[in-house]
Amino acid sequence: MEERLAYHSAFVTVRTPVIDTLTTGVRTLMVLGRRQQTTARPSLIATGLAAAVKTTALLHVGRACHLAHTQQHPPAANTHAPVPVAYVLVPPAATAKALAGEFARYLGIPVTTRMPQAQIIDAVCHTYNRAGVRLVLIDEIHRLNPRTTTGAETTGLLKDLTERIRATFVYAGIDVATTALFSGVRGAQLAGRASLVECGAFPARLGTPEPFRELIAGVEAALDLRAHRAGTLSRHAAYLRQRTAVRIGSLTRLIPQAAITSILDGTERITKTSLDQIRLDHLAETHRRPATNGFRAPRR
Repeated sequence: MEERLAYHSAFVTVRTPVIDTLTTGVRTLMVLGRRQQTTARPSLIATGLAAAVKTTALLHVGRACHLAHTQQHPPAANTHAPVPVAYVLVPPAATAKALAGEFARYLGIPVTTRMPQAQIIDAVCHTYNRAGVRLVLIDEIHRLNPRTTTGAETTGLLKDLTERIRATFVYAGIDVATTALFSGVRGAQLAGRASLVECGAFPARLGTPEPFRELIAGVEAALDLRAHRAGTLSRHAAYLRQRTAVRIGSLTRLIPQAAITSILDGTERITKTSLDQIRLDHLAETHRRPATNGFRAPRR
């Protein structure tokens, strides 16, 4: 039982058109920028509303890049394995020095509070190039605001790093196009180099195909439950669309939670009733039960 609980807690990464688009785009830019030395390489930004699985898409691309690089360039015996991919989270209200520290921390570069910012940046660029980093993933990019002095300096640091580190930079953030990220001189430079990949709600239908129903079928096929009836979730596609507001992040929390609950209570199957008992994120729950003038109608 413990193994199946662990399996459903991690579960599978659901391949979506957005992930495929991001993966193809990143591979293309990595090839395009492979021999570019003097200027910042072109980049991508995965953007969209909260719970639009931007981070999931980012990490999937990073994992695919890491596996492909390891297969093509296996480390020699008694040598340090290359680090083709780095992942950095932008801290809230990050200063340039704090962000440089996050870059350093990922590769274990020793940094002290007394170290000058320039010294940290030099160490980061030297170590990243020496480690063979080819893809840098930067999450929560919407936290940067070039309109402030601190934000402008931090955005400027990113520009410098893209020029000094021989890697392709890919970002993820919430509704980036509507934030201040592209404002000012530094923001305009980023906007001039980055392409946006929209991570919106998953379409219920694209012509004849029904991507959302196909997505549900794929998730259902990955379940490991002893009494679950195949096709149950697909039959409830309309309910799942309404329940999750067609957000993949909400869907990929709802189904694994229901699976884990069914293992723990011994039913070993997912039904519409069991799905209805799962509490999801606030966005999904608000969409599910909209309030009107403070009054919520009773469910029938």
